[in-house]
Amino acid sequence: MYNMTFEELSGDYSQERMDSVATALEEVLTSALPQGSITIGVYEAAKSLNVDPDNVVLCILATDDEDVKDVALQIHFTLIQAFCCENDINILRVNNTRRLAEILGGGGKQSGGEPMDLHCVLVTSPHSTSWKDPALSKVNRFCRESRCMDQWVPIINLPER
Repeated sequence: MYNMTFEELSGDYSQERMDSVATALEEVLTSALPQGSITIGVYEAAKSLNVDPDNVVLCILATDDEDVKDVALQIHFTLIQAFCCENDINILRVNNTRRLAEILGGGGKQSGGEPMDLHCVLVTSPHSTSWKDPALSKVNRFCRESRCMDQWVPIINLPER
């Protein structure tokens, strides 16, 4: 332990920090869901961003390995990212849609059995209260710090449970 290099130490810190942000993101999603503060789906998110962008506090873009080759999805992501950057909305990329589906309930299926479009998830602020969530603050701070390091859309790995 005493002979660790700076790179090893910073790598451990970085992984620990990523795990901490992933946990905070999970807390944000699970607390926003019962409040009706989640918008799921690329098209639904685009509509919500168009109607009330000031109410969006976080945009999550989710992909799995097979989604990387989906050109239409990548174009949607580019447009959503540009809109979010222009409107000062924090963005995260998540690389585990199956885990995201578990967090959001329903196992990725809508009530009719159709698969949910989890490629874009928006977290909005409830109109009734000014939402002060420590987990959301942690995620937003991570996004700001990432932008300072020229990583405009940081990637988070949601660990399996």
